Amino acid sequence: MASTRKPRTATQTVPQEAPGASATASATAAPLAPVAPPRVGEQIQRLRSERRMTLDDLSRAAGVSKSMLSEIERDKANPTIAVAWRLTNALGVKLDSLFAAPKAPDAIAVAGPHDIPTLLGQDAGYQLRVWGPIELAGHFEWYELILKPGGALVSNAHEPGTREHLTVLQGTIDVEAAGSAQRLKAADTARYIADQPHAIRNVGKGEARALLVVIHG
Repeated sequence: MASTRKPRTATQTVPQEAPGASATASATAAPLAPVAPPRVGEQIQRLRSERRMTLDDLSRAAGVSKSMLSEIERDKANPTIAVAWRLTNALGVKLDSLFAAPKAPDAIAVAGPHDIPTLLGQDAGYQLRVWGPIELAGHFEWYELILKPGGALVSNAHEPGTREHLTVLQGTIDVEAAGSAQRLKAADTARYIADQPHAIRNVGKGEARALLVVIHG
């Protein structure tokens, strides 16, 4: 018997192109994304703060005006190579350290008792424990102030616009600022201008403790 099955039609195999072959031929080059310039000023400020140098200190050491240094640290001005070299030389680092990517900070950084700097005024009878991180020095600072009986922290005028906030934790303290004086007891807080000479005095018979916050102008 003759077969009724239709003959199989041969299928043509279409050769496949190599991956990306047609794309290579037709694609146009994509524009490169702009690269943000390094934050040189931020690096300089961090290095200065780590060395506990003021703007005046670094300005004198590097031979760069304080106003220019302030502009550079706020990334409002880019230093020339010569100025950057003088700054890094004064900071004791290599020039290329300004362009190194900063390390990612720890999610939680813990400072132990031995990591907290302490300033002693032996003759004046005070002790200042620096609780604020060093990178905020000159901007926003907070301290634990301990005063012996009769002890005093007497300060010259800070930068224009600077204010201090003092909360008494223990004892009795007199605050003098702008020609006025106020007596504080535990849990009282005084807020006063600090761009004029000012003083904090323990007028009690026992040790006095306070939280001192300084916000620079």
